[in-house]
Amino acid sequence: MKRKSLLVLLTLVLAFGTVLAACGSDNSNEGSQGEGSEATPAEQVLKINLSAEPPTFDPAQAQDSQTNTVLKLLYEGLVRMGEDGNPIPGVAESWEISEDGLTYEFKLRDNAKWSNGDAVTANDFVFAWKRVLDPASTPAPPYAYQLYYIKNAEQFNSGEITDFSQVGVEAVDEKTLKVTLENPTPYFLGLTSFYTYYPVHTSVEGNDKWATNKDSMIVNGPFTLTEWTTGQKIQATKNDQYWDKDNIKLTSVDMSLTNSGATELASYRSGEIDYAGAPNGEIPTDQIPGVKNELPEEFHSKGIASTYYYMFNVTAEPFQNEKIRKAFAMSLDRQSIVDNVTLGGQIPAFGFVPPGIKGAAEEYRTEVEDNYFEENAEEAKRLLEEGMKEEGYTTLPKITLIYNSSEAHQKLAVAVADMWKNALGVEVATQNQEWGVFLETRNNLNYQIARAGWSADYNDPMTFMDMWTTGNGNNDAGYANPEYDALIKQASVETDAAKRNDLFAQAEKMLVEEDMIIVPLYYYTNVSLTKPYLKGVSLDFSGAIDFTRASIEGK
Repeated sequence: MKRKSLLVLLTLVLAFGTVLAACGSDNSNEGSQGEGSEATPAEQVLKINLSAEPPTFDPAQAQDSQTNTVLKLLYEGLVRMGEDGNPIPGVAESWEISEDGLTYEFKLRDNAKWSNGDAVTANDFVFAWKRVLDPASTPAPPYAYQLYYIKNAEQFNSGEITDFSQVGVEAVDEKTLKVTLENPTPYFLGLTSFYTYYPVHTSVEGNDKWATNKDSMIVNGPFTLTEWTTGQKIQATKNDQYWDKDNIKLTSVDMSLTNSGATELASYRSGEIDYAGAPNGEIPTDQIPGVKNELPEEFHSKGIASTYYYMFNVTAEPFQNEKIRKAFAMSLDRQSIVDNVTLGGQIPAFGFVPPGIKGAAEEYRTEVEDNYFEENAEEAKRLLEEGMKEEGYTTLPKITLIYNSSEAHQKLAVAVADMWKNALGVEVATQNQEWGVFLETRNNLNYQIARAGWSADYNDPMTFMDMWTTGNGNNDAGYANPEYDALIKQASVETDAAKRNDLFAQAEKMLVEEDMIIVPLYYYTNVSLTKPYLKGVSLDFSGAIDFTRASIEGK
């Protein structure tokens, strides 16, 4: 998930708040009960910070961890993920899976309702998924490929077929949704908890502005959007129409919008917010050791299945040249970066799939070593010279590294640019951009090098690998390799776990070693602070956070 892809996603995309996250302005943190008042048992107001304003509240257009956090409050899919990372009933109270693993029949709850009181029906899912796959949707939903597991979904999205009734999703009746897959997909059930699979109320049809106006948003999750002051504050208030409302303890979730880690930490210390850090915000990297010693009971550090990396625009000079890309990747000292810059206990990365992702029998990263390249400044210099000669350069074109506004991203970008100058003698300018602008810049391939982070959307290597296929909505590198596409296609239909693992290993080798499309830097660690009275916050294996079942006890 951009956090996904890439990132989702993730802020150090997830470690400092993205995949995937990052920007905004200072604001007040008052709750719905009024500034300075205390939360009571009947009025529990959770206060957090988002380091970037979500670019959208349309599930079809979402692609980052900031948006993921808010959409998880507002919507619910067929299933949701439990604290153990396994799917549990959501809008669907039960389901049946055919013996061949191709057909899923979901029974929706009779009491599942939209915030306006309408019943949530199977047709709402059909409508929402058609929106994602419709080739006429503008802009094109970045995660449309996430529905390609469904029979004929890819063909409909590409325009090969035009009759949506041929796609494997059917409203058998108001409360029965039948889904037919192209191939058995063991993780499909969990995928239906992802925001691209959320239902959407049919009233949005013909209203292009529905997701930019809180008053036109009809949602089906535990909370509704009740305040949205651009650049200042977002408030979600308990939804009394939600089927499981009795188990929702929070009255509201008040989200400030500031991209200053120092301000966020100060707000946490003063009690203005109840949670600080990844994946939605950040703790200043230079203060992590001190905060850990100062607040040992409130400090949490957890390895998560997410990767922080830089990526090249392979359609822009000088990074159309493979040897120049390799020179930039090989000339960095990752251990120095995690020891002296990020300070969060991250693991240097030499691959793209992080630890924590399932493989054939064990973790993928245990079965497939990430030894695709070595750090070697002298070899990097040689490759740079060869690449420049191949392109006819006497000097390199001016190079700029872009990153989304964040103190942590800025600190890292400056350190990396300094390493490139010392190791390669190359001057690299750094430029920060507001989160929404940054995503658009990357999507439009209007850059040379960009920071990125990707967190797992589901627990399988595919969530990291299929995003780099030609034309993928999250492929912001301009990468197009038919051999890579073929490997991913094979892996998508391979049922033998060991053979599938081998296909992923071949594809990752191509991505990271042979073509060097990305510069892996480290595997994320989620660093956060949680007040002792805040209970029930769930952080899954990928670093995605869920506040829906949180409560404030004994404040």
